[in-house]
Amino acid sequence: MQLFWTFLKIGLFSIGGGYAIIPVIQEQVVHQQGWLSERVFSDIITISQMTPGPIAVNTSTFVGMQINGVTGAIVATVGCILGGAVISISLYQFFQKHNESLYVSTALESLKASSVGLIMSAGFTILLLTFFETSEFSSSILSQFDWKAAILFVVSLVILRKFKPNPILLMCLAGVVGFFIY
Repeated sequence: MQLFWTFLKIGLFSIGGGYAIIPVIQEQVVHQQGWLSERVFSDIITISQMTPGPIAVNTSTFVGMQINGVTGAIVATVGCILGGAVISISLYQFFQKHNESLYVSTALESLKASSVGLIMSAGFTILLLTFFETSEFSSSILSQFDWKAAILFVVSLVILRKFKPNPILLMCLAGVVGFFIY
C-alpha cells in the first residue's frame, strides 16, 4: 500500500512527465523511503531509457519490481499512471470549456517554462549520477569523478553527432564497452 501511495503522489504532483519526473521519483525512493541506493536508481534510469514506452512508466515499473517483484511493478505502475490519467481527463474537460480564455493560455505558457526547468534538472541529475555516482552536487564530489564514464560519454556523443547511427545500436555498443571497462 505504501508503494502504491508513494507512486500515486508522484503521478499526481509531477508536472512535465518524462525526464521531469525522475528527480521526484529519486527523492521519494532513494532519499525519503530509502528503498534503493543511488547506484541502483541510476541503473534503473539507464534501463528505463532503453526499453520501449514512457520513461516515467518504465522507471516506476522497474522501481516497483526492485522493491516487491511483479506485484510491486504492477502497484507502482498503476499508482504512477492513475494520478496522471485522472488529471489529464479533468484538464481536457476544463480546457475544452475555457479554450478562449487569456488566463488559461497564460497559465499554459508558464507551465511550458516550468517543464523545461524540470527536464534540465533531470538531465543534470543523470549526469551527476553517471559521472560522480551521487545526485548531490558539492565540491567534495570532484574527487569521485568517473573518467571512464566521461570518456565513454564523449565518444558516444561524437559518434552520435558525426555518424548518426541508430541510438539503440549505439547504446548496446556502449553497454558492451562498459561491460569490459567496468
